[in-house]
Amino acid sequence: MNASTPTPLYRHPEFQRGAREMVGPALGIAAWGLVTGVAMVKSGLTLAQCLGMTLLVFAGSAQLASLPLIAAGAPLWVLLGTAFCVNLRFVIFSAQWRHYFGHLPRPRRWAIGYLAGDLNFVNFVKRFPDPQPGPGQEAYFWGSVSVNWTAWQTASVTGILLAERIPTAWGLGFAGVLALLGMAYSLLNERVLWAVAGVAGAVSIAAYALPFKLHIVAAIVVAGALGWWLDAREGRA
Repeated sequence: MNASTPTPLYRHPEFQRGAREMVGPALGIAAWGLVTGVAMVKSGLTLAQCLGMTLLVFAGSAQLASLPLIAAGAPLWVLLGTAFCVNLRFVIFSAQWRHYFGHLPRPRRWAIGYLAGDLNFVNFVKRFPDPQPGPGQEAYFWGSVSVNWTAWQTASVTGILLAERIPTAWGLGFAGVLALLGMAYSLLNERVLWAVAGVAGAVSIAAYALPFKLHIVAAIVVAGALGWWLDAREGRA
């Protein structure tokens, strides 16, 4: 009878490993989530709007990029375009996830797409470098995202509820930036990526005076075009 009872997912060794490897990065994720929660309230959103955004959007960089635009009354196309460009990296992530999870039913793939985060992707491809389905992959993914999602939502909701009591002098925004920089650095494992990152930073600084945070869009467009050109050039070589 015990042999026919399926083992709970949380007891799977890969689930536990995925969760364990996200505990450290989750501290930075939580700091970032707290910053985002406070920023949503400070931008003038209602409590319901803040909670809806953190639960439905679940994309910190897109949320932080769109909040100043919402506060400034930017046109909808600018808001949507900025959020789209900021999250373009998930198109690349999804193309890679497809090698591992493309065979799964669509509802499960939708759930994976919603919950997948940057650091989940980094840890996953380090654990499973061979891009093909294999045992334990889905369990590892769910263990990783369970810690990531919980850390983000707990901190974000805390920031929303305590926004008026958290002083800006705490410098939590810098903690969020450090978390992003640590994530980005772990992905720079090729010469092309270093070049793209350098150009993105330079363009963002040079175009900082553009309205509606369009320097972010400019940096993404230029860096993306450079990455495509360098990748095509190396492919021809």
